[in-house]
This record gives sequence, C-alpha cells and structure tokens, in this order.
Amino acid sequence: MDGSLAAGTAPAPAPVFRIRHLSKTYGAGEVAVHALRDVNLDIGRGQFVVLLGPSGSGKSTLLNILGGLDTGSSGQVLFRGRDLSAAGEADLTAYRRRHVGFVFQFYNLIPSLTVHENVALVTDIAADPMPVDEAVALVGLAARSHHFPAQLSGGEQQRVAIARAIVKRPDVLLCDEPTGALDYATGKLVLDVIARINSTLGTTAIVITHNAAIAGMADRVIRLGDGRIQSEQANEHKLSPAELSW
Repeated sequence: MDGSLAAGTAPAPAPVFRIRHLSKTYGAGEVAVHALRDVNLDIGRGQFVVLLGPSGSGKSTLLNILGGLDTGSSGQVLFRGRDLSAAGEADLTAYRRRHVGFVFQFYNLIPSLTVHENVALVTDIAADPMPVDEAVALVGLAARSHHFPAQLSGGEQQRVAIARAIVKRPDVLLCDEPTGALDYATGKLVLDVIARINSTLGTTAIVITHNAAIAGMADRVIRLGDGRIQSEQANEHKLSPAELSW
C-alpha cells in the first residue's frame, strides 16, 4: 500500500477539532461526577455531526468544551491546530466571539428588540459580520424583520436565534437540542435551516439531540454514554429534514 486513496474515495475533510484523551470531572472524592472519560475524536471542517445520547451521557459537556464555555480536566482540544485546553479566559472569550455560533433550546431573545435588532446585537463583536438582512433572509424571516419576539411563533424565534448565531460568520455552529421546545413540523423547519447553513456557508454544524431520527440528516453520528463515545457512524446517504420522521 502506498497510502494513496482508492479510486472514487473522497479525502476526509481537514479537522476543525482534534480531541485527544479528553476527560471532565466535576467535584471530587465520593461526590465526583465523571462527565467525560477519555474521549478521542476528530471533526472535519464543514461536516454536519449529530451527538446522540441520553441525559447525563456527556453531550452538553462536550459541546460546552468545544465552544470554549468550559474546559476539560485532562486531555487536549485543538481547534484548527490551536490548543484550547491551554487557553486563558481572555483567549477563550475571543475564540467564542470570532469562531463559534451557539443555538440553544431556549431562544434568549430580547423582547424589546425587533428581529433585525436582536440579530444586529452581535455584529459589534464580530470581525467580519455579514449584513444583518442577509442573515435574517437566510433563515427565511425577511418579511418578519421588524417584528418583536412576542409576535413570532416558537419556530420563528428559534430561527432568529440561528440568524443571530450565524451573522458573525462562525466557523462552527453548536446547537444544543435546537428542536427540543418545538412541535414536529416546526422542528423540521428549524433543522432545514441548520442544514442549509451547513451546506451553503460550509459551517461545521454540531447538533446535540436525544432524538435518534435526526441522525439521518448528519454526515456523522456519534453516540455517547456514561461520558464515553459508544459508537460512530457515517451516513453515505444523508436524508433531508423533510424525509425525517419521529
């Protein structure tokens, strides 16, 4: 073997994250909680990754460490070759501002601001933000740009939260149960927006969910349990959100 790729085999995308022997423990002694245990993982640029697992499996802890909101107890996390595990708080803050967009289960919009104003808030901390109207249009809300959160449905509010996350052109979009508070049809609309951001902007998307059906739309599915990676799966044929059912 000369190490070359077989005919028709696409090269793996360059890693945006390299995770090596990552562990996270909260507390000490008999009350210690081992949230992550010796996790090893590479995530490629532009991939759509779904993290599956029950409550307490370590999904949110892993996502928070990748987003610079938390740090591991041991091990290493590299972002495009940069060692986040050795970064100080100021560096982690700069990392979050420049490279990461967050979407959570709850929208955290400011009620007194319009859609446009909620999205515009984060452009002051971004090095190269896209026009606010462009971000709002990407999530299908151009016609609602001057509405307030109370005038929007839950799904529309979640799409505003996605627009706010992507307006700064992040390298990585981290989504923690983005459809958890939504009904079936609305959840699929939100998943479609995330998939389009991933494909059109090339943003690496990592989505936490306990809903195994969502795994069908991912490039890779990583199942966690008891703080460990239990399995990894690559989808040769990705489903569109419209093809999902649960």
